[in-house]
Amino acid sequence: MTAPTAERVLDAMPSLGASYGAVLGRTARAMVTRERVPTALPDVTFRVDGVRPDPERLTAYARLVGESAGDALPAGSVHVLAFPLAMAVMVREDFPLRPLGLVHVANSIAQLRPVTLADSLRVRAWAERLEPHRSGTQVDLVAEVSTLDDGVAWRGRSTYLAKGVRLAGLGAPPEAEAPAELVAPAPTGEWRLPADTGRRYAAVSGDRNPIHTSSLAARAFGFPRAIAHGMYTAARALATVGPARGDAFDWDVEFGSPVLLPGTVSVRVAPLAGDQGSGSVASDARAGYGVVGWNARSGKRHLDVRVTPRR
Repeated sequence: MTAPTAERVLDAMPSLGASYGAVLGRTARAMVTRERVPTALPDVTFRVDGVRPDPERLTAYARLVGESAGDALPAGSVHVLAFPLAMAVMVREDFPLRPLGLVHVANSIAQLRPVTLADSLRVRAWAERLEPHRSGTQVDLVAEVSTLDDGVAWRGRSTYLAKGVRLAGLGAPPEAEAPAELVAPAPTGEWRLPADTGRRYAAVSGDRNPIHTSSLAARAFGFPRAIAHGMYTAARALATVGPARGDAFDWDVEFGSPVLLPGTVSVRVAPLAGDQGSGSVASDARAGYGVVGWNARSGKRHLDVRVTPRR
């Protein structure tokens, strides 16, 4: 990944509330005026220096997603810390997709070493890979968190899909196979998520997208009721792996059917298949762990997660 060379340094992390206000304002203007739609991504990287993690927010986050409390930030908590800067990129007037209604389809995070409460951090964010998709247009928002002394500690890539949106100049989408149907495995656990799960995660993350906090707003976007944040379910999955992931690991998530609230998610966590050295393949914790979450009644897959230790 290569960040744009033009860099804009901000004095502080942007307010998510202000960003959502900008999104609503842009949406309202688009309803009454015909705006020119950009066809390229902003050629800029946003940067904030001297960012300090919030101990109280860390404690609340860890308690909510099932992580152990401590001075090291869970990888999902670092995503929460960096997300406002990525959101600031998305709400720019020259961003080609409207943030309201974007679907979070995948996330890929590399934790190179733990980020701690004692660290003074540099956070950077930019957009890249604006591409056609069989269902619309997708884009990646990339965030990078560094310690000022030791360089990059964490990188995250969030992939979003604008359904039904086609931008001039992007060409035809590549051929893609439909995802395989889930053959439900034997569950190793179950998450029972109450109706206020979206509001509780919004309180610790700052992500108050109304589709997660209000059934009325969710219905406006085609959901029968509020849906869980994808990064909440991803963080729950990471927590189920626990210390076996090590201090440095890759965390890859593909999101499927959203989790309606209240709702129940069947979960299986198991070691991934690994090469045993003789050409045979068997479960091997050294190869990492896979977590799958699904709806036991409908058979729909909610998420697939791979957690792979770095050696």
